[in-house]
Amino acid sequence: MKALILAAGLGTRLLPHTKHLPKPLFPINGQPIIDIIIRKIVNAGVEGIVVNTHHLHHRIQAFIKSRDYPIPVMTRHEEIILGTGGAIKNVADFLGSQPFLVINSDILTDIDLPAVMAFHTNHRHPVTMVMHDYPEFNNVWVDESGFVTSFAGSTPDHAVDSFNSMKNLAFTGIHILDPAVMEWIIENQFVSIIDVYRDMLQSGLQIQAYLADGHSWRDMGTPESFFEAACDINSPLAFENAFGAPPHTPLTRTRLSGDGSDRRWFRIGANTQTLIMADHGIRNGTPGQTAEVDAFIHIEEHLYSQGIPVPRIYHSDPFSGLVYLEDLGDIHLQAVIQNETDPEKIIGYYRKVIDHLLRMSVDGGRAFDPAWTWQTPSYDRELILERECRYFVEALLNGYLGMETGFDDLAAAFHLLADQALENGITGFMHRDFQSRNIMVKNENVYFIDFQGGRIGPLQYDLSSLLTDPYVNLSPDIQDALLAYAMTTLDQIKPIEPPKFLSSYNACAISRILQSLGAFGHLTKVRHKPFFEPFIPIALTNLDRRLGMMLDAALAPLAIIVKNALTVFYSNRKA
Repeated sequence: MKALILAAGLGTRLLPHTKHLPKPLFPINGQPIIDIIIRKIVNAGVEGIVVNTHHLHHRIQAFIKSRDYPIPVMTRHEEIILGTGGAIKNVADFLGSQPFLVINSDILTDIDLPAVMAFHTNHRHPVTMVMHDYPEFNNVWVDESGFVTSFAGSTPDHAVDSFNSMKNLAFTGIHILDPAVMEWIIENQFVSIIDVYRDMLQSGLQIQAYLADGHSWRDMGTPESFFEAACDINSPLAFENAFGAPPHTPLTRTRLSGDGSDRRWFRIGANTQTLIMADHGIRNGTPGQTAEVDAFIHIEEHLYSQGIPVPRIYHSDPFSGLVYLEDLGDIHLQAVIQNETDPEKIIGYYRKVIDHLLRMSVDGGRAFDPAWTWQTPSYDRELILERECRYFVEALLNGYLGMETGFDDLAAAFHLLADQALENGITGFMHRDFQSRNIMVKNENVYFIDFQGGRIGPLQYDLSSLLTDPYVNLSPDIQDALLAYAMTTLDQIKPIEPPKFLSSYNACAISRILQSLGAFGHLTKVRHKPFFEPFIPIALTNLDRRLGMMLDAALAPLAIIVKNALTVFYSNRKA
């Protein structure tokens, strides 16, 4: 018996991910879907395989040529898509005079193909369709004798008593056909094999159903179904890596609340053992381009190797975007500090964080490869002006508050901030979102998460991000005490000049608050995430205080705008 793998689809449901990579080559845990299917067919004892192709056909052809399969595997390009029936007719010369297997290229299943093949050879009907109960796709009627009677969810034309004994099932995309079916297919035209089957039924022929049960099956034609298939394969591997053995019970998956990013977070569990799964989504972009998931993996591996307290990665699948991490619980520093009334204990927690922060900057900056980054390799002037200052103007002042402020009106202040932030910065690894919600607390220890935006930059930026964090809103006295502690501690590791250090710190603090306000405005107004709105006046008030400490006249227009922004915010709230 030979086989045809249907792989000529355009993959439109998976756009834009299929723009540069055809769906059959989507890998799960590094193995392309089509390779999984081919090896399954080979193991079933098939003698030869043909794959029909269309979209990015050269990619599929090159992949198959690069493999060393134990049986012949060839491709046949369709310049114009012929449909499932037309594809079968187009490879009739290869399939020959014996029954043949046809299977879709976007399914992942453990259905027993040898059993299906044996089933077909033991009946006299021209087609065997492998069916199962899958409510999302149940649209084929099968009678009590196991024969297909109708397609597309229509009620079969039978007596009511007979109808009540029928089952509405889903087609798995696996079928076996006799060569005689070729006579029903028009050559060189688009033909759906289901339409052919309808014609065969109307002529009095019978189509046998093979009822599959107790198996796994995933259609991978959409981002969500691909995600499910990737979870099915990767989650048990992650558990085996983390706990030394595969899970003994079915895995549970619980969605966790996220913050401002598009990533999804889940807790994966089996009994008392749990992992955190970060879902970055299917890789997008041009081939070879660093993606967010790549930065997440590479930066974690680097920081972990330097002894920085980050969660350990136990398994990752970069194409599907899945990363499995050590479970650090649900308590972040924000919650700890908000529930603590003793200032000394608060300072104690922050000193512990600062100690690790200084090590992260110094040791993490050592041997850091800028190629790991996915946004910019370093914190530079353009980033400050465009992604912090302009972001503040466009997303907060204009987009959220409707103030119609021009960037050029504040350009002198922004350029001064950029100069001061960079001129005296202590260069090292920079987290760039180092705030209380990205610091987990477990068994009195602190751990840093969400480091995928890391790059080379001034230590002062992360320190100011920590101390001016609006989620916690530390008092000015505590901020000053912790800043002094950080400077004293750092001076023992790497001598500093306090005036220069503070000049960069103050500019970084303002730039960081500008970025935060831009993000809060965008997330509230555009992304409709109201969680962030209450932190806008806190950040504006902190920014107003910071600007009041700066004596340079070039900052005066920015200080005025910030005061006006506070007034507009409260006026809008009253309205």
